[in-house]
Amino acid sequence: MSDGSLTQDEIDALLQGSASFDLGAKGPSPSAAVGITPAQRSQFEGLLQKTIGSQASNLSMLVTKTANYGPIKVDVLQREKLLQALEDQVVQISMPFSEGLSGEHLYILPESLAVTIAGLMMGQQGIELNEAALSALQEAIGQISGPVLTALGDSLRSTVLTEPPTATRIPKDALSISSNTLVIVTYPIMIEGEMPADMLEVFTPEQVITILSKATTASPSVSPKTSPTMGQSAGFAQPSMGPSMGGFQGAPVSGVAAPFPGMPFGSTPPMTPPNVQPVQFPSLQPGPPPAEHGNISLLMDVYMEMTVELGRTKKLIKEILGMGEGTIIELDKLAGEPVDILVNHKLIAKGEVVVIDENFGVRVTEIVSPMERMKDLT
Repeated sequence: MSDGSLTQDEIDALLQGSASFDLGAKGPSPSAAVGITPAQRSQFEGLLQKTIGSQASNLSMLVTKTANYGPIKVDVLQREKLLQALEDQVVQISMPFSEGLSGEHLYILPESLAVTIAGLMMGQQGIELNEAALSALQEAIGQISGPVLTALGDSLRSTVLTEPPTATRIPKDALSISSNTLVIVTYPIMIEGEMPADMLEVFTPEQVITILSKATTASPSVSPKTSPTMGQSAGFAQPSMGPSMGGFQGAPVSGVAAPFPGMPFGSTPPMTPPNVQPVQFPSLQPGPPPAEHGNISLLMDVYMEMTVELGRTKKLIKEILGMGEGTIIELDKLAGEPVDILVNHKLIAKGEVVVIDENFGVRVTEIVSPMERMKDLT
């Protein structure tokens, strides 16, 4: 799986690729009007650049192909400038902040990139951007945005959450952006065997300023305190050393006692051997569980959820969407194999299925040992 870096061939493809948003050459930036300096824009760019490896890894798992990100770019643009760079039809994934930050927040994908990601997730080619495809995109952006929200939370020293993603295919003029000045993050994406394209993430200037103000707030530096040396204490003059370094010259220093009685001044005190004792480690051999404390009868009336699991399997989204009456789902258990008995989703026993008065039941055939249960918890 890729770490987010690009090969030279992929870089060349990105430079020649299609479906990229051309935000235009940088002219007079509106950043000064909203208090964002070029240094802050660069700092925000560096903050998000650290997340592209994790984003690429998440996207690779979703599309089951190698995905790479190119170097990201952060621009401060007016809304009209952004709309000029977009295609007529785009896919908007809205994720307004709900905790840690507030206000609008969304992703913008060209149709070609949206079709590629949704098609690979669903195992189909040439799909339409219908409800199923948009649902797949919501899942993808929810996974991709995870590293970004984590990085923002680390900078703010708090949890940052968003509303669930909502994907819609809309004309560019219908973008749900109320702010006139926007901070646009461009992510160049290269998926193995597909045309490169750009994905945009939209923040407001107020959000970026809040993030950077918390990130740059540092505790006052405290210089390490040095022990006063000879001649540096208040009230004492620094003695000068003679050419032979054999002793002090000038007036003797008064009022300073030797560190230990009976020792010449300036000599090193004797070192006391440390008291070293061997470390006593607890036994690693499995033993009986510790004795229970308290009155277990107080818990006798507590209900616990017990589940009998016949088997499990994994399916692609396209297979799940294609299920209907009569569909047969193959499980990972063989016929006649013991079923799992779980309490609060933890395996405690195994058994065999029986019929009791026209009802299904399970006869317990094996109790899972405490050691095996501990392994399941680790």
